[in-house]
Amino acid sequence: MIKQLKFIIYTRPFICFVYYFIRLYTATFRLKIENEKSWKAMLNGNQPVILVTWHQQFFSAIRHFKKYARYNPGLMISRSRDGDLISAVARRSGWRTPRGSSSSGGKAAMAEMIAHLNTHGFGAHILDGPTGPMGKVKPGIIKMALQTNAVLVPFFTDADQAWFFNSWDRFMIPKPFARVRLRFLDPIHICREENKNFDALRERLEKIMEPALHHYNLHR
Repeated sequence: MIKQLKFIIYTRPFICFVYYFIRLYTATFRLKIENEKSWKAMLNGNQPVILVTWHQQFFSAIRHFKKYARYNPGLMISRSRDGDLISAVARRSGWRTPRGSSSSGGKAAMAEMIAHLNTHGFGAHILDGPTGPMGKVKPGIIKMALQTNAVLVPFFTDADQAWFFNSWDRFMIPKPFARVRLRFLDPIHICREENKNFDALRERLEKIMEPALHHYNLHR
């Protein structure tokens, strides 16, 4: 029975259902976008851009991010079975999805993502995904920025009403009709001259990102 259920979950009809369910569900959000124009002006001026966020918060942005499809965006996604589902939904939203993570296929996926950014100039990256630990920036994003000359644009989401899962990342899903805010910070330039101090660059980004991480007591 479990095997049959897993087979159904990863079939094309089910993936199609999930995609349209997410589209309908997130359409109920009363979404407010902050500080989007500055980095889009850079992107339109041929400056490569990578949007970065925590794994906890990406769900709230899925519907809005379909609007970026015309820029040929890219996003690395793990080779896990959950990644199969997420990748299929992302591709239907107009995103390219190199597949790999630190545990499987990471080097090939990183090389593909860097090539994509050097060609199209736009992508996104989940800083602590796909397995955490929560709030820990992994080093791949620094390599990606240095090899593509991309600026990093942190974004965060919050909601006045949301569920938080009992998972490694305290995954957040806003409740129907919640007021949801998608907030972009100013672009961060990763200078090539600082390449020798690699871990310092990673820690700098982590300090910028950490205050927007939602630390909720799940037992309240």
